[in-house]
Amino acid sequence: MTVKTRFAPSPTGYLHIGGARTALYSWLHARKMNGVFALRIEDTDRERSTDESVQAILEGMEWLGLDYDEGPIFQTHRFDRYAEVIQELMDSGHAYHCYCSREELDAMREQQWANKEKPRYNGCCRDRTEPVEGVDPVVRFRNPLDGDVVINDLVKGEIVINNRELDDLIIARSDGTPTYNLTVVVDDLDMNITHVIRGDDHINNTPRQINIMLALGATLPEFAHVPMILGDDGKRLSKRHGAVGVMQYRDDGFLPEAVLNYLIRLGWAHGDQEIFTLEEMLEFFKIEDVHGAPSAFNTDKLIWMNQQYLKTLPAENIAAQLQWHLDNQKLDTSNGPALTDVIEAQRDRAKTLVDLVSSSRYFFEDFEAYDEKALSKQFKPGVDAILKTVRDQLSELSDWNPEAIESAIKASCEAMDLKLGKVGPPLRLAVAGTPMSPGLDVTLSLVGRERTLARIDKAIATIEAMPA
Repeated sequence: MTVKTRFAPSPTGYLHIGGARTALYSWLHARKMNGVFALRIEDTDRERSTDESVQAILEGMEWLGLDYDEGPIFQTHRFDRYAEVIQELMDSGHAYHCYCSREELDAMREQQWANKEKPRYNGCCRDRTEPVEGVDPVVRFRNPLDGDVVINDLVKGEIVINNRELDDLIIARSDGTPTYNLTVVVDDLDMNITHVIRGDDHINNTPRQINIMLALGATLPEFAHVPMILGDDGKRLSKRHGAVGVMQYRDDGFLPEAVLNYLIRLGWAHGDQEIFTLEEMLEFFKIEDVHGAPSAFNTDKLIWMNQQYLKTLPAENIAAQLQWHLDNQKLDTSNGPALTDVIEAQRDRAKTLVDLVSSSRYFFEDFEAYDEKALSKQFKPGVDAILKTVRDQLSELSDWNPEAIESAIKASCEAMDLKLGKVGPPLRLAVAGTPMSPGLDVTLSLVGRERTLARIDKAIATIEAMPA
């Protein structure tokens, strides 16, 4: 048997971070078992489904690197198939037409509330043989009246639901369109899904879907219901806790590797290990090891994890992600140092790629103003003479590299009988416009000879123009 999993989002918004974790678990299980991973778009809610949401899902999956072997498969392309199965259930006696009006259903529920009973459809049309003129009926599934549905859940363990707890759900609306529980069953059977991995908010749907599958004579897939992700206040994750759409994390400067690593740790562990390569995820992950209890999302922990990846990933990998941010901020890097060199110089100082772009602009474009606090502290009378001496030493270099630059700065300090603490800070401010940068040798090397000398000249002129 080939293991086959699926991720089946509804295109009614962005790819939620909880959905992304479900997709990751499904993807990992399929890849680990040398199986097949499919993407299905459950777009039967025509009023809320949008093309923009479909693109957001596809873009999110691509950014995370969760490639799929089949799909995207759209439910709206399969209405003829759903109609066939609905008719099959009608013909076999497992479904029937229901002519109850909304008013009748409301009255039914009100009476049940008054009797302190669980509100549910009472099956009044279950044995009706004659149609009601002028009424377009819905189709209901004839749920068994006794026995238990047993779910041997890979995450939650055994779950038992008595059929008396379930009513006859609608599987086709009065206009003939199928409902969620019917389409999911048909798709999972037709696609030969062996493992249904999804959020535990679907547990109430699972016994209903199992009964439909059994009515169709199908072999049941295995189920794994993963717990919800909560905010740090213990409530369901929402916008009030920060970003919840996957692409917002890209926009905020997180690396996809860090997001995947953080997501897998929200509900799964392998000893005390925190950082996992993709290869390690595939080696160690087991869906059976996912915790049954909800996990709390902690943005600070994600930021920490992102920092670890910024420090350790190959610069080439980071550059591919950084380029999007550079383009997004319209920063032209064609006339500047190699991105990989900037990343190597700056990676220990950045928490996100947004930070990295912000702190690296001076390598690629001239700045208009100096850091105000540093300006008043470093650019004082007499500093212009210090900068002139350093400039003279630097202008004589035949090779422009960190080693030669460091030697020139040291020679300047010796010539003026000054310690580096008196020379370095104003030089850094002159060249970078900020008091924070990598080592002076690396900073000047990356800025380049012409820009460095021009910026020192500008700083000298700035100091000379200051009032005495």
